[in-house]
Amino acid sequence: MPGKVPDKVVMDSMDKLHGTTNFANLATYSWNTFRYVGDYLHLFGIIVLIATIAKNQSVAGISRSTQVLYFLTFTTRYLDLFDHTQTTYLVVFKLTYIFSACTTLVCFYMLNHTYQRVNDTCNLSVIIAPCITAALLLTNEYSVLEILWTFSEFVEGFAMVPQYIFCYREKGARDWGAGLYVISLGSYRVFYALNWIYKKYQMPHYSDIQSWIGGVIEIIFFVDFLNYRYTGNSMLRTAVLQVDTKINEISEQVELKVLGTSSTNRDSEGGAVRRRRPANDDDGTQMADV
Repeated sequence: MPGKVPDKVVMDSMDKLHGTTNFANLATYSWNTFRYVGDYLHLFGIIVLIATIAKNQSVAGISRSTQVLYFLTFTTRYLDLFDHTQTTYLVVFKLTYIFSACTTLVCFYMLNHTYQRVNDTCNLSVIIAPCITAALLLTNEYSVLEILWTFSEFVEGFAMVPQYIFCYREKGARDWGAGLYVISLGSYRVFYALNWIYKKYQMPHYSDIQSWIGGVIEIIFFVDFLNYRYTGNSMLRTAVLQVDTKINEISEQVELKVLGTSSTNRDSEGGAVRRRRPANDDDGTQMADV
């Protein structure tokens, strides 16, 4: 998965399986073509993202919330760098993901004046809080590293949702680089799902429920987004935007009661007032192909 190059699943499953043959087979089947394609699609997507920001000197078209979720995913999943001996391949990919996540967030800080807040409306607490709960309930063991790893699996499943919401709300010209980034990240997950299916077929006792749940959620959103992007049809778009709008309305009401003001009334650093768009605020135009 974008943060799943480090196949912690391999380590955990190896502990669960008995016998030298099972151990060796799982290690062998875990390194398959689907996994490699997924890993490099993920890497390609990250390169496209950073190159697009550098070329445009702008973070327009990119959801900062999605980048925050990926930062959380990588930093909570790759703590095994400190307590596991790993191949150079895994170490390089893991460090690349962490470094790229930090770099992207720094770009948002430095290019804050280009950040399109009006489109990036997803409330992160609505994603993070349930993921914490799910991690505590579904972890395989109650150790800090295991709980954080499980948390990262669920967070990654929703990491692209803020970006999809951003794209749903975006109007006008879309940057091809941002579109290619979104498609690369979604495609990477599809190949990881094929990787799981292949391993399950080869090793019937192989199990990684947490990864599968997160993967299925992400693929459903991705497939629906592709359908919307290329045909203008979507089963999830209206529902997602309605829920997003409602959550933000509730959040602003709470802010008004607690702080006496809300994000709707506070000026951004650039002086523009941030306003939530209603779910049905659409000009009816279809998103351009990448």
